Amino acid sequence: MTTDASTTAARRPGEQALATLGLSAPALDPADASPHGFPGGGRWRTEVPSCEGPEALSVILKESSRLDVPIHRISQGSGVWMLTDAEITDMVESTAERDIELCLFTGPRGTWDIGASTRTDSRGGGLRARGHDAVAGCVEDAVRATELGVKCLLVADEGVLWTLHRARLAGVIPADTTLKVSALIGPVNPAAYAVYERLGADSVNVPSDLTLDHLTEIRRVSAAPMDMYIEAPDDLGGYIRMYEVAELIRRGAPLYLKFGLSKAPGIYPYGHHMRDVALATARERVRRGRLALDLLARHGADGDMAPPGSRLPGELNRFDAGS
Repeated sequence: MTTDASTTAARRPGEQALATLGLSAPALDPADASPHGFPGGGRWRTEVPSCEGPEALSVILKESSRLDVPIHRISQGSGVWMLTDAEITDMVESTAERDIELCLFTGPRGTWDIGASTRTDSRGGGLRARGHDAVAGCVEDAVRATELGVKCLLVADEGVLWTLHRARLAGVIPADTTLKVSALIGPVNPAAYAVYERLGADSVNVPSDLTLDHLTEIRRVSAAPMDMYIEAPDDLGGYIRMYEVAELIRRGAPLYLKFGLSKAPGIYPYGHHMRDVALATARERVRRGRLALDLLARHGADGDMAPPGSRLPGELNRFDAGS
């Protein structure tokens, strides 16, 4: 969807005080702004990541109500295989009641595999699915999750992405299933971003260290929704870009604001031995979301949120899946 990117001029941080001191920032270039938005209106949605089970989900939903934090998507990182059918069903029903999209990670990943190269300095193939069996495991997860009502799948492998895109075209999984590319393999240039879109991605998580100019470059070639940690976990750099939120939206829309958390222990793959950490960090992620929304409101940049309950990406460019 194309939208008017110059509708509102948000107040920039410290703008009035700095102007008084003769330290005004250079004027924003309208050509830097993304012309795109979400279907149905709005330029940004919200996502709370690392929700590893029904108990963490309950905490997130309670905190989002208490702090008035609207949530469009809740995602999980450990994988479909780490949840029982009953747990998945519980999460599907709880998110459906609030009209929130639930996204679960698919299948085996290289960093948990027996391949030694992932433990070298080069990290080998990283998160990607090693061999036919790993791809098959991801497909198994996808079929199981969608049969239980999950509508969004998180992937960390280009081959898995293309396979699942073909699977939804063939009716193996529902046609309205959305596919989300993980930050763990996120593209860092516009050419790569466009390839992910054509392989079937409905949203693409870019690394949080991309510059504002990088976002503008991507938006000149692709309208596929972008996911970005406003605060990244430590294993993704620990970047905190709270004061850039308004400009990230201006450059990167349509954009999912992901409320991550730095200085927190890793919890993948999650089990009850990590319960206290998982619940505490789930609660704090929602609070971080409130901080980001408050900042947007103070700067007059909170008016372009997509309608609650919206989840589809709009019409995107795809490779021909006929062969």
